This record gives sequence, C-alpha cells and structure tokens, in this order.
Amino acid sequence: MRVVSGIQPTGNLHLGNYLGAIRNWVRMQDELEAGGQCLFFLADLHAISMPHVPGELYAGTLEMAAALVACGIDPDKSILFNQAQVPAHAELQWLLNGTARMGWLNRMTQFKDKSGKNREGASVALFTYPVLQAADVLLYQATHVPVGEDQKQHLELARDIAQKFNNDFGAGEEVFTQPDPLIPPEAARIMSLRDGTAKMSKSDPSDMSRINLTDDADTIMKKVKKAKTDPEPLPGEVAGLADRPEALNLVSIYAAMTGDSVDSVLATYGGEGFGRFKPALGEVLVESLAPISARFRELKADREALDAILARGAAEARERARPTLTAAYRALGLVRS
Repeated sequence: MRVVSGIQPTGNLHLGNYLGAIRNWVRMQDELEAGGQCLFFLADLHAISMPHVPGELYAGTLEMAAALVACGIDPDKSILFNQAQVPAHAELQWLLNGTARMGWLNRMTQFKDKSGKNREGASVALFTYPVLQAADVLLYQATHVPVGEDQKQHLELARDIAQKFNNDFGAGEEVFTQPDPLIPPEAARIMSLRDGTAKMSKSDPSDMSRINLTDDADTIMKKVKKAKTDPEPLPGEVAGLADRPEALNLVSIYAAMTGDSVDSVLATYGGEGFGRFKPALGEVLVESLAPISARFRELKADREALDAILARGAAEARERARPTLTAAYRALGLVRS
C-alpha cells in the first residue's frame, strides 16, 4: 500500500485542514503495515497556477513543512518533500498531456470555480492543473489517495489517464497503477465560524472565521466566543441540529477534538446554552492545539532543519520516481526500449 497526498503551501494550517486531512495523514503514517509507505508533498508547482508573490512562496513552503511536522508527520516514517525539488512531477505531467483530453479537462469544476468569469485570462497551468495532480500520484505508483468530496473528480481523471496510457502505450503491461480513493472514516468537515454553510478556509478575508493552528490561547477563546450561533439551547439529540448549521459545526468540532460522538456531546450539553458550551469548546481547543503551536514555532525558527527535511525527502522521492518516469519515456518511444 502506497499513499500519496499533497497540500498547497499557502499560509498556516487551520483547524479544518487539521481535522479534515492532516490528522488522518498522521494516523495513516502510524498505522500503515510493514512494507507500506506514505508520501506527503507541498504542492508548490501547483501554487504557481494562480497569481503569487515569488518571495513569499518558498517561505510559505517552509512554514507549511514546519506545520506538518508539528502536527505529527514524521520524516523518519513518511517521505515529506516539495514538488519543485522533484522535476519528475513536471516531466511526467508533460508526458501525460499527450494522453489527457481537452474534453476531460473542460469538465473539471475547479477550473470553472477558480477562473470565474475570466476564463480567457486564466493561466494554462490552472487549466492543466488536474494533469499535474495525476502525475503527482501516478509517478509513485500510488495505490491509494486520500480524497475529500472536492477532489474525487480529479482522482477519477488520474485513473482515466492511467487507463488510457496503459491501453495506448503499455503493450500489454501496466505502466501506471490506477489509484483507489481513500476516504478516512473520521474525516471531519469543519465549517467557518462565521457561516456554518461554508467550509473553513484560509482564503476567507476574516481571520475570525477560522482557528489557525498557530493561534494563541487568548485568540482561540476569543474566536470561539464570537463564533456565530443562534439563541436556542443545544438539543439533546442530533436531529435537533438539522436546521442549525452553526450549532452543528461547533458541536462537530468538539466531538472531533475529543474523539466523542456528536450524540455523546449532546448528551452532556443538551439543554445548555452557548454561554456554557463555548468556553468548554475553547478549553478543548487550547489544550489540544498548544503542543502543536509550540512545536511549530520551534521548527519555524530553524530554517536549516526544515531545508534538510525537505532535501532528504526530495532525494528519496526522486529515487522512487525514477523507474516510473523511465518506463513512461520508454513506453512513448522517447528512449530505446
């Protein structure tokens, strides 16, 4: 079993990233059976598909590496690297561009969302972004890719590309493994503290909408206390949260952080108002995130250590990528077979 996943190095991790993906990365890393492997990468090549400040990109890459290690990604157990140090990602994308089809890419909803009304002004990199995503996982013969609802379409594209390449150029052999989706059973969907119908996001202009993993105790408590709610007390069962998105979000965060079920949380706090529940939630968050925040600050101050972690991970990734890239060149007739 080989698991591959990536994250863009755009700013600090927030609670939604941690509970929705990173915590499950750590679990997979720690629980993977002997012989299995996890590769986690910082998607800096993907980042240049949108406008960015060059001077901030590498700083953001180091910062994200520090955050991942602080959350529990262990460079001795997993391969942690940034794409730009592994040119095989870009090479394989170009090779796969000959197999990917315009019609497939035209159906990708992320391009429509990110380009907005100015599609003619969007970068080619944004349009071909899903092909690079396919290269990211096919390069390492990934067997499984952790995905949320918003990434299922891209994984299906990767499978389509792998299948067509194998059929067209494999000469009866499987050049690429078709990866399966890995949907963790406890992937929490964390919403904005200001709008319970929108995902928690680092692109939201209001910092009050999210809990950053680097927020101090006072900031966390302030954000939780100011989180949007309604005037009704908490119900005694889940059904009572059906039309109360903000209340459901806060209860879900409490449950995810403590490992309890939503039913269990409501059994304790049902009938209580948010005046009691919010301080309890804030205390849970402060206690759980304090070690991560402290470790993050320690790592962020040691740039040499972070550079070394990424360099070592990139060297391992390049070694694992070489056989697949060579096989792709050979299958296409670009090198002697």
